[in-house]
Amino acid sequence: MTGAREVPATAPTLDRRRRNIVFVTIVLGMLMAALDQTIVATTLPTIVADLGSAGHMAWLVTAYMLAEAITTVLAGKFGDLFGRKLVFQISAVVFILGSILAGVAQDMLTLIVARGIQGVGAGGLMVTAMALIADVIPLRQRGKYQGAMGAVFGVTTVLGPTLGGLFTDHASWRWCFYINVPVAVVMIVLAARVIPTVRPAVRPVIDYLGIALVALGVAGLILGLEWGGSEYPWGSPTIIGLFAGSVVLLAAFVVVETRVPEPMLPMDLFRNRVFTVCSILSFIVGFAMLGAMTYLPTYLQYVDGVSATESGLRTLPMVVGLLITSIISGNIVSTTGRYKPFPIAGTAVMALGLYLMSTMGRDTGIWLESLYMLVLGLGIGLSMQVLTIVVQNTVPYAQLGTATSGVTFFRTVGSAFGTAVFGTLYTGKLDPALAAALAESGVAPEIAQSPAALRELPDDLAAPIIEAYTTAIDTVFRWVVPVALVGFVVAWFLREVPLRDSTRARAAELGEGFSMPDSADRAAQLERAVAQVLRWDQGRYPGSRELRDHGSPGQPHPGSSWRRTSGSPGARKPVLPGPSLHDLTGGELPESITWAIGAVHLRARVRGGATLTGIADDHMVPVGVLEPVYRDTARAGYVTADGDSLRLTGSGTQQAERFRRVWRGWLDKHLEDWTFDDPADKALLDGALDKIAGELLDDQSRRPTFAG
Repeated sequence: MTGAREVPATAPTLDRRRRNIVFVTIVLGMLMAALDQTIVATTLPTIVADLGSAGHMAWLVTAYMLAEAITTVLAGKFGDLFGRKLVFQISAVVFILGSILAGVAQDMLTLIVARGIQGVGAGGLMVTAMALIADVIPLRQRGKYQGAMGAVFGVTTVLGPTLGGLFTDHASWRWCFYINVPVAVVMIVLAARVIPTVRPAVRPVIDYLGIALVALGVAGLILGLEWGGSEYPWGSPTIIGLFAGSVVLLAAFVVVETRVPEPMLPMDLFRNRVFTVCSILSFIVGFAMLGAMTYLPTYLQYVDGVSATESGLRTLPMVVGLLITSIISGNIVSTTGRYKPFPIAGTAVMALGLYLMSTMGRDTGIWLESLYMLVLGLGIGLSMQVLTIVVQNTVPYAQLGTATSGVTFFRTVGSAFGTAVFGTLYTGKLDPALAAALAESGVAPEIAQSPAALRELPDDLAAPIIEAYTTAIDTVFRWVVPVALVGFVVAWFLREVPLRDSTRARAAELGEGFSMPDSADRAAQLERAVAQVLRWDQGRYPGSRELRDHGSPGQPHPGSSWRRTSGSPGARKPVLPGPSLHDLTGGELPESITWAIGAVHLRARVRGGATLTGIADDHMVPVGVLEPVYRDTARAGYVTADGDSLRLTGSGTQQAERFRRVWRGWLDKHLEDWTFDDPADKALLDGALDKIAGELLDDQSRRPTFAG
């Protein structure tokens, strides 16, 4: 997952309307993929009533999460090979096929296979979503788009069960899947029309063997956990063989990762204690969060006798608690730079919440149940917000991408394992208890599997069946308490180091805690860090309202980067982060000439040449507005004009290089807290920052001649 691409292709110039359409298109894909992680939680009892095989219902979540985890690794690489737009569209087609198959499934096995196909498509959609944002959104504006994308991902993930309940009660559980088809078709059409094709020049090396080994090893462990005690005895040759084979496969994975040139997960990352601790905590957070979100609606429907819709709504206290503490903790970390107390407190509160939920029963009131769910949500929110950014804060630049994707991978695998373990505990306790309850009551098994039918039974017949479900799910939560306590102990080993500006800028983003699958490309991760610094830096200045004006009265100069504010006469504040046009030359050149040099430099580099008409058309102003500016620039000796064509002179080229150096200096200042033990790593970062400085200069030269 190292990523071979050192410098992404320059983002194409899009007008605001097309940029927003591109963003909506990408968000649609990400939204579908995020929703389908959890949308089935409230539908599981109804699916079991229709298709049977209650012991396999956990696989409806596990298959999706496991396929997603593996695909995110491959999709990022394939995007670099074939273009992210193409991978995004193919992923959408795969997602549609999985959704259609899930909707028409007539047995549990078909539905599980369909969910796996959906997971393949979802992994591709999610990992290419952020990469496409980087392809089409200029760096200065990228932070707000990526922040919005992460927030949408987080909110849709936790609200999936509520939406699933609505579909189940008012249409059919099959519409949880059918609804994806028209949305995905619209998204594919929009993507074909509005998303530009950007193909990076460097071809990555894909660790196919490592990916295959870890996929088979993890799948074998989950299959052993799912089958053990239900399909086969724990001591049977099948279960022992699955576990032994998985150990061998994972051991081979470790060996392979130490020998391939670009490993999926470099083993030397685990020498970094922060990465190791955060990976374990990320696994535990995923384990607890998705496991609880999957089985809470089942409890509420069978034990409390509520509908699928109401079971989704009744889990909202956990969602609210999770969102509140993730937002508060993120803002505190962003302000203070202190992060260690949050995972410690979070895992402790999470363990308390799980224990409280293990005490729930048929007589527990709605307000007490809500309080217990709120406690669990508060603990998860405190635990999850800082894990990714802490890792990014401590690893060297060369491992920035692999470390980021590694923590996300552990979160997703933890979610898959959590659902599997919850399912194993649930089935192992429910099967004998339900058999005894059915024998006592004489109720048919198909009635006991249907929450709606169970609600229609007389109390004396329903009571032993409901007690069986209560005991099973309480056992699940009770046995997961030690997992949270392990996280509490591990969190104490988290080393606290000062946070970089780029890391603190991301801490307050709502989506950070949900670990949305992201690019494993270190250059892309560095760009994202810079984009967040730009956004953070901009937020330090109050907004100004009036038109930029640095020329004669009533005549705004093209490209002026200052606005007059409503204060004392002549008072000015920077309206965009980073060096202004004035700063690029230290005031030696008029800002209009500085802007004119940058505009010619940009078009010469990107298009191979610049024309006065082309620049005017790009900014939608008459040529006559720009003619005086370029006349002044030519007289100063920085450009030459041959008819409509414009070319930088030697002095103009020197000034353009000077502008780039100023931007590089600004980056160095804001990233000065990056430390380096390896000169080669510093050289990699220097090269990447030089390219980013050039991109920022290009973006500055794209700005409209008039602002406001």
